[in-house]
Amino acid sequence: MGRVNALVTAARALRAAAPHRLPGTLHTVLHAGYAAERTDLRLADYAQRALLSVAPDGRGARNRRPLPLHGSAPGRAYGAQEPFVEELDGGRVLAHLPVTVRGDRLGVLSVTLPGPGLGDGGLAELAALARLLGHEIVVAERDTDVYRQARRTERLTLAAEMQWQLLPARSCAGDGYALGAQLEPAYAVFGDNFDWAATADRLTVYVTGGMGEGIEASLLTGLGVNALRHARRAGAPIAEQAALAGRAVHAHYAGEAHLSVLLADLDTATGRLRVVDAGSAQLLLVRDRIPARITTDALPPLGLAEEAGYTAQEFTLLPGDRLLFVSDGVHAAASPDGEMYGEQALARAVASAALLPAADVPAAVLRELAGHRGGTEPDDDALVVCLDWSGRRPRSSSGGPGTDLSPGDGHSTVPSPPSGPQRHEDEE
Repeated sequence: MGRVNALVTAARALRAAAPHRLPGTLHTVLHAGYAAERTDLRLADYAQRALLSVAPDGRGARNRRPLPLHGSAPGRAYGAQEPFVEELDGGRVLAHLPVTVRGDRLGVLSVTLPGPGLGDGGLAELAALARLLGHEIVVAERDTDVYRQARRTERLTLAAEMQWQLLPARSCAGDGYALGAQLEPAYAVFGDNFDWAATADRLTVYVTGGMGEGIEASLLTGLGVNALRHARRAGAPIAEQAALAGRAVHAHYAGEAHLSVLLADLDTATGRLRVVDAGSAQLLLVRDRIPARITTDALPPLGLAEEAGYTAQEFTLLPGDRLLFVSDGVHAAASPDGEMYGEQALARAVASAALLPAADVPAAVLRELAGHRGGTEPDDDALVVCLDWSGRRPRSSSGGPGTDLSPGDGHSTVPSPPSGPQRHEDEE
């Protein structure tokens, strides 16, 4: 079957299928067009440690052992984001195809086929069909719980359920940037959150943390994040977003609860970065594989006062720069003997992940953190967001009014010029 015809046939079939029947419908298409003997859709679990099969009849996860995300053939396709083909007995092949939507890694589609005649062209067609399946899953999740249920290796707490519903994708990619994020403990989240939104030339990222634990923390975070989104969608600059969201939190909690937040707004064409630091998350810059902490002015968390003023600091990124947003549950995590993780250990973990794509960096850092904790249960959320910017270099070395971020000679903080970074109460 030709590629265009195969894609058109599959698209029509998937759009006509019931939301929970997508895997089975695609198997029918692949069996008719490619003589596929078997198809298996596996989705990455919330902790990004395992791949779990979805039953083709839409009855949730198959009753089969999860495959590890690291060390399995499907996991290899997931990590490399490239098809991986295994040779089977009788000349058959097993093709593992990434299921990805605009940089968001959902899982892997595995297809067993007769080997002869597959070739690079056939493999490319199957890879395109896997991407098409990913788009349809995202749409179908509005109407079915099948795919969310299939992502679980254990039961989520109610607070974690609330938090995951609030989160965007765990990774995405656009023109000139790539993002990845991971939140742990994935099945029992306390109150941390991340959010992002992109336009033609802007990317806004939030890292938030509601005080408290469990449902109370999730409720507070939900209010704060939705207040930030409301202000953002109204066109407010990030300093005003912080102020408006702070008023919303204070109006409900009267100063008895607060929300920490680090807001960043990036001009994806120029690398101009505006930051409002109203919380405990740290911001790290990796340039030329050298990580260093960006020093920002610490402002009050949202909700402490009814009327709080917030200002944005302005910096300039260079092409190839990497930013990491790291919650206090990472840098303050304790080992079994009470030693804090700290900036040096974090810098080593970040440096060891220098060659990984943005989507893989958060999980790599959190694996290092798990080793530091020595198997003990975390008492706080650990959240890492990674942003890679590969846009064009600014026309001048100063990049306009912002401070050119530079790790210098590897010091733990990013040095600022005597005048300091530019600050704006209204960026427009």
